[in-house]
Amino acid sequence: MGYQSRIIEKELDKKLDASGALLIRGPKSCGKTETAKEFARSVLQIDQDEQVPFFMSTDPKRLLLGETPRLIDEWQEQPKLWNYIRHEIDNRKKKRQFILTGSANPNEEVRLHSGAGRFTTLTMRTMSWQEMGYSSGKVQLSGLLTGKRPTAIDSGMDVELIIERIMKGGWPALLESTVDEALLLNRAYVDLLAEVDMSRVSNMKRDPLKIRALLKSLARNTATLVENTTLAKDIKAYENSDLSRPTIIDYLDALERLMVTDDQPAFNPHIRSSASLRKSVKRHFCDVSLAVAALRLDKEALLKDLRYVGFLFESLVAHNLKVYAQANDAEVFHYRDSSGLEVDAIVRQYSGAWAAFEVKLGTGMFDEASANLAKFANNIDESKTQKPASLNIITGTGMSFTRPDGVNVISLASLGK
Repeated sequence: MGYQSRIIEKELDKKLDASGALLIRGPKSCGKTETAKEFARSVLQIDQDEQVPFFMSTDPKRLLLGETPRLIDEWQEQPKLWNYIRHEIDNRKKKRQFILTGSANPNEEVRLHSGAGRFTTLTMRTMSWQEMGYSSGKVQLSGLLTGKRPTAIDSGMDVELIIERIMKGGWPALLESTVDEALLLNRAYVDLLAEVDMSRVSNMKRDPLKIRALLKSLARNTATLVENTTLAKDIKAYENSDLSRPTIIDYLDALERLMVTDDQPAFNPHIRSSASLRKSVKRHFCDVSLAVAALRLDKEALLKDLRYVGFLFESLVAHNLKVYAQANDAEVFHYRDSSGLEVDAIVRQYSGAWAAFEVKLGTGMFDEASANLAKFANNIDESKTQKPASLNIITGTGMSFTRPDGVNVISLASLGK
């Protein structure tokens, strides 16, 4: 199977035109290198070229010679290159010179110039349903952010197929793998994360058993506002050993540096009630398949726990919304206040337009979700925060339409950028 085009390509090209170098950040195996190669005219693979250490100690600038844009893959393995690239951009005074890709941010001890005026950055995630061909993209997020009503009918999809797609995830290399093959490879991803990557990212030995316990807890609590105290209790239950609060924070920071987690921040609108807004992030992995892999679950186990599958589906939807939101100059938030009112996802453009989304795997809770969205919308102080462009329920499959109460029902198999 050849290269699969990605939604971020337009943004990538635009940012290359605006700067001397583009830094593409994203988790390992999300497809950064293959996408960058579509734009690069020469490639240096830092982690594979045996001559790199020699040139770094003798003549680092030689590594930057080649047709442009020149791709510097896994640049964080030689973070001192950053400053050489910065100076090279200053000397050349040209755009589209370098593309840097990396699956981890560099060590905190490495002092890097900000790159202001020289570098642009681009976040890349694993593939969305639209990119993988699972979604027709007939209902566009861009339309929902302007109040357009959806109309689409997609072929039926049962919960077993949704579970299989959750288990496989959005990894480009696994598109043609069977579910069983993907499950084994995703478990290996988690194993390497615990045994190698978490220690390598900061040159500090970390306990693989405790990392696995933390990953299990994050997986068990995916798509929730789990507190660190709960994570600590889970780790003690899994491994019968304590992990201090500072150590948990350190481990979470390392996961963030590896871009293995992709948490959802809180939305902060002006509201009419006296309720206070919760500021905690909602926890997600960079790909929902890692939650399944961390817990060593299979399809049979998931079919027996559809409540948990509902959380996994919410995480899957959040991931897709993030990909589509990025293409619309927007971010994805969640809402929860002290009264208990919560909304699964808020997509807000930097221009201010926004839309609210509830996520329901099945069709039996649409009335409840619609009422919740209406209550939320009525609580917005429209004199200070503009009203939502649309209120929406995202479900697994079927028809996309607008209910009589004005709330849109959208199939994930129809949703696109």
